[in-house]
Amino acid sequence: GKSIEAEPRGTITLELLKHNEAYTWTNPTCCVHNVIIGKLWLEQYGTVEIVNHSTGDKCVLNFKPCGLFGKELHRVEGYIQDKHRKKLCVIYGKWTECLWCTDPTTYETYKKSEKRGGEQKKKLVSEDDIKSENDEADDMPEIQDTVQFIPGSKLLWRINCRPPNSSQMYNFTSFAVSLNELEKGMEAILAPTDCRLRPDIRNMENGNMDVASKEKERLEEKQRAARKERAKDEVEWHTRWFHQGTNPYTGTSDWLYSGGYFDRNFSDCPDIY
Repeated sequence: GKSIEAEPRGTITLELLKHNEAYTWTNPTCCVHNVIIGKLWLEQYGTVEIVNHSTGDKCVLNFKPCGLFGKELHRVEGYIQDKHRKKLCVIYGKWTECLWCTDPTTYETYKKSEKRGGEQKKKLVSEDDIKSENDEADDMPEIQDTVQFIPGSKLLWRINCRPPNSSQMYNFTSFAVSLNELEKGMEAILAPTDCRLRPDIRNMENGNMDVASKEKERLEEKQRAARKERAKDEVEWHTRWFHQGTNPYTGTSDWLYSGGYFDRNFSDCPDIY
């Protein structure tokens, strides 16, 4: 009862039309700790496979669970292999910090030397070090040292610094904060159903909590009324820009883009706000 685990389902498909490449992958499991009491923190764990369907290359990433003492918190390890299952490089790092890649031989040599050093420093674990599962809060493990750099590695990605007001914005990144931004001139080219036009969210962002609450209630009532009207007229709801079909790369059921959105003809869009 102290945590919530979310297991994302479905496959994400990315097509790079310029490079004639298509990638598919699934997301790892996400666990949010201390939903009732204590400081919220989350971890992601599980295996993610990113497949390049044009070349047959595959990237396998293992998001590690934090473990008893948090040694593996946020750590990611994996590799890229070609269609003949030959490992091309190894990827390591933290999904909250940075990712590096190096050749498999260098990585294995480093891990062996690290293991030998670790065995020399190994200590016995006392009962006092093990926390009871009945603790009131599932404390976040102490953040371990930053990612250990392996000589010769190449930096693939590093996280950007959070904005100064991140703590007042639910600890969002700059990208997440800007997702609902409505700049001048955008309203003229957006579909009237775009979530950036939702009056309840906009009022909440502007600090008008009472107005936001009333708008949310109004929108919910409007949706219920529209649903009843469709049921009365026996009209089935159809999505406009997506339809269910077979993913051409995985062969599984998926939502496929129907086209037409970027024609910007929104004259017959429903009035949902």
